[in-house]
Amino acid sequence: MASSSTDVHGSLLRSSPIASYDSIVASRADDPEDAFGGAEDRKRLEKQLLRKLDRRVAFLVLVTIMNYVLRAARLSSLEVDLHMSGRQFNTLISILYVGYVLMQIPSNMFLSSIQRPSVYLSSCVFLWGVCSIATGSFSGALTSRFFLGFCEAAWHPGSMFLLSRWYKRSELAWRIAIIMSGSTLSYAFGALIASGVMGTMDKVFGFAGWRWLFLLEGSVTIIIAVFAIFVIPDYPSSSASWLTPKELALARRRVEEDACGSDHLDQAKYLSTLTQALTDWRVWWLSTALLCIFATDSFSNFFPTLSATMGYSPTISLLLCAPPWIISTITTLIVASHSDSSGERFWHISIPVLITIAGFVMAMSTMSTAVRYLSLFLMTQLNITMKLSLAWVSNSFPHSPRERAVVLALINSVAHIGNIGASYFWPSSWGPSYVKSYSLCTFDGRDRSRDFTKLSIIP
Repeated sequence: MASSSTDVHGSLLRSSPIASYDSIVASRADDPEDAFGGAEDRKRLEKQLLRKLDRRVAFLVLVTIMNYVLRAARLSSLEVDLHMSGRQFNTLISILYVGYVLMQIPSNMFLSSIQRPSVYLSSCVFLWGVCSIATGSFSGALTSRFFLGFCEAAWHPGSMFLLSRWYKRSELAWRIAIIMSGSTLSYAFGALIASGVMGTMDKVFGFAGWRWLFLLEGSVTIIIAVFAIFVIPDYPSSSASWLTPKELALARRRVEEDACGSDHLDQAKYLSTLTQALTDWRVWWLSTALLCIFATDSFSNFFPTLSATMGYSPTISLLLCAPPWIISTITTLIVASHSDSSGERFWHISIPVLITIAGFVMAMSTMSTAVRYLSLFLMTQLNITMKLSLAWVSNSFPHSPRERAVVLALINSVAHIGNIGASYFWPSSWGPSYVKSYSLCTFDGRDRSRDFTKLSIIP
């Protein structure tokens, strides 16, 4: 009888690998480990699956890195060449978040209803690169930045939703930190690249250094988008040529177990799903907490400008931007990994906020070069809070994929409203001390632990 059963299963695998393995797993509901060869074999298979997934996640960091240029361009002749005055540069920063906020919910709702997120996300990244290139006059830059926000709106909440379809909640914070570390790495190495491009290519073929910066960034983004089509994974419910039938069946089993069986692509209507999200108090509490955190993080958009207040040349100022963000990336990955392994979120999120506030206070207190540079290292620790908060959002809503997609987009949209207003926290007229700017950020970021105490009742 055993050999007969094996023959049946073998013939099923040969005829339809994916469907057959799902049927085998379902038929062994009393002891699901048997479908994967037992508990020990399942552990080995799970490690193998995670290694393959993590390699693809690591590639996605490249997409997030291509998101830096405008911040560094302020130290070049951008404002002069585009005849900007007053707070027009701040408007140029702010307008991106308008498109970002408007598009996140429709984008994630659409993403949750299609089978090939790889094609959709890659197409958005491609258009993102095109928008980066299309920067000429101030009005042209304003338009391209607005539509750039539309394209980026698909990527950040979309990638978080996609990760939640593959990883367990206990694995998610570190992976989100990996992908989002692209932004902090872009702050670090983007500054180095920007200093090199603007220092060596200024006036080449009559173009200013910042124009070359936009052109190169957009071109590289387009190339990455083409490769991303083949690297970004689709949902576990789809076929995956890079996984064996056993690995794919285990990927589906893992997320179902983690979500207590609720992780399936339901057919709920969009309006009903959105209504559920809008009437959930947890959504609004998380949104408010994240809005304050994102507003506090507005300093990162002006980081080269803050570095320049120490009195060095534009090239040196850009080079000095790298070490704080490199340290921030390392500490974020360490803290996120510890948060996942310990299952604790509250203190891992709250303590970096207090460290950031200490950095703001130091920067406000003196114009000493050494102290102000040290303060930049402390400020960048807010990056830990941002990444872990986004993981907490996904952990808090382990319901149907469509509901999770809408919730992630809704919370991100509300949170980024903080960026729209906070882009005006840093006018040139408030420099070089930027005491008023730091005060506003300190007020927004003041001991958010009270908010997270409320949130800590959420699993």
